[in-house]
Amino acid sequence: MIAAAAFYAFALILLASAVMVVTARNPVHSVLFLILAFFNAAALFLLAGAEFLAMILVIVYVGAVAVLFLFVVMMLDIDFTELRSGFQRFAPVGLAIGFVLAGELFIVLGGWKLAPDAMSLRLAPAASNISNTAQIGDLVYTDNIFLFQTAGLVLLVAMIGAIVLTLRDRKTSRHQEIAWQIARSPVDTLEMVDVRIGAGMAEVGIRRPGVATTEPARDVPVAEHDQVEH
Repeated sequence: MIAAAAFYAFALILLASAVMVVTARNPVHSVLFLILAFFNAAALFLLAGAEFLAMILVIVYVGAVAVLFLFVVMMLDIDFTELRSGFQRFAPVGLAIGFVLAGELFIVLGGWKLAPDAMSLRLAPAASNISNTAQIGDLVYTDNIFLFQTAGLVLLVAMIGAIVLTLRDRKTSRHQEIAWQIARSPVDTLEMVDVRIGAGMAEVGIRRPGVATTEPARDVPVAEHDQVEH
């Protein structure tokens, strides 16, 4: 009874947070709702006995991926007003694509049937001589290795696309000239200045920020204890 109540509670919060990820106007709020969805999904994995997947979801996705999303969203200079300006113009195209996807889901779910031995497998006890982590490793890296590699390739393409879309080369950006930096000599970068004892920075031409550089340098009085006859 307690497990069923916890399952429905976590599932409802998960669905609500998933909806808020898509519908929230502020992208930072969307990422925070995504983190909440990850925590509730991890709780559902714990209820199902998959403790390894629950820890991976919290440590990897919440601790790394979601936080990375949050920093990227906060650092990108995105004009959301400009993004929403073309909403009405592209709304018919979006609705058409949405109807096509809904039709495909209806076809897939309409032809879906429960396997004959699904109920018996659901009630079958898990193997006690092998851990949950080892079972997941055999399933992912042995039985479905090609699907796993395909999923990694899709994620790699998505990462490259995100980098290309967000990479901006502005005219005011500064670039390194590596060849010139390597070829320069100490004579071009260093200057030896003979500063007498007790002299200030103004005497050698170094000014504080905000002080006009055209002001003539003033002699700084030398302290009495520095006036030593040589």
